[in-house]
Formats: sequence, structure tokens, C-alpha cells
Amino acid sequence: MSLNTLNQIKATLVPGQVYRRSNFVELSSNVDRNLKQLVKEGSLKKLAYGLYSVPKSTEFGEARPDEQSLLKSFLNDDHFVVYNPSQFNSLGLGTTQLYNRRVVFNRKRSGKFNLGGRVYHFYYWREAPKKLTKEFLLVEMLNRLHLLAEDKDEILNNLANSMDNFNLRKLMYASNHYGNMSTQKILKSMVSKDE
Repeated sequence: MSLNTLNQIKATLVPGQVYRRSNFVELSSNVDRNLKQLVKEGSLKKLAYGLYSVPKSTEFGEARPDEQSLLKSFLNDDHFVVYNPSQFNSLGLGTTQLYNRRVVFNRKRSGKFNLGGRVYHFYYWREAPKKLTKEFLLVEMLNRLHLLAEDKDEILNNLANSMDNFNLRKLMYASNHYGNMSTQKILKSMVSKDE
């Protein structure tokens, strides 16, 4: 095994960042053997098949991998947003529940995955934004309304009385691009009443 190859790979590593196996193919003629050695010596940590992080130490111990880097590497795409359903509470529509859950709205994967010591719930959609906005968050809340513990009718009534808190153009864009049929129907009805 070439020590020079290992040193070349190490020179590209950034603490806290996440890499795919494919990131190292151009640097090594035997990438799997080199990755195995780097994991063994602690320069890399294997997160999942073909996914590695570079350990980053803090005064509190080893930090989790950077979430954006982790998800971007896992999806091999940067069109996604990650949120916690507790963020629905910030919309001021009567939701108060706290959730211990990370949701990734994306255009590549669906399912539940344990990555870097944290469980993520991936929701696949034909399109996904790169940035979390309150209009997108509202659309997602409506997409997941059936899963919420709160009174659905009360939430919808509060929304009908709060439409002027949202940019209607951005809201309809988010609804048309990221909303399911039920969400689109609800928002079209409320926007037409508001105009």
C-alpha cells in the first residue's frame, strides 16, 4: 500500500465533512483498500455503505458530521431541505407539539436512514427546494396534517385567518411545486377567498 497515496487522500480531508467513495477514485488505484486503512487508523469514519466522515474533535468530544455535507453526500444532490416538524409551531397556527425527528424533503430518496448517529426520515418528491422558507414549511405542514397531534380543523381555521402573514405568490409557488393534491386544494380555496 502506497503511503504516498494515503497522504494524498488525507491532504484532501476536511474535519467534519462527509465524502462518498467516488470522491477518492481519482486519487487511488485501490480505493477500497485505502479507505479501509484510513478507517482503521481513524482518519475516516464509515457512516454507511460508500459514505465516510472525517472526525472532528471539540472540547465536548467528537462532533457529529456537518449535516448539510452529510445529506448532500448521501443524496449526491443539493436540492433538499431538512427540518423538524416542531418548526411548524413557528407559523403561529396553533401547533404546539415538540418532535424528535429530522425530515429531509428531497428528490432522490424515500425511507428512514440512520446517518452519523441520527435517524432521518426522507420524503421523495419530484422537486425539492434548496432553502427552507415559511411558505414551504406551511405547505409541508399541510402535506403532513394527518400526522399531527393537534386539532386539524382548528389549524385550518387559524390559517384562514392568517393568510396575510404569508407571501401569497411564494405560497402558491410552494403549493404548486411541493404540495400534494389536498394541500393544493386547501390553499387555492383560501387564497381565492382572501383576494
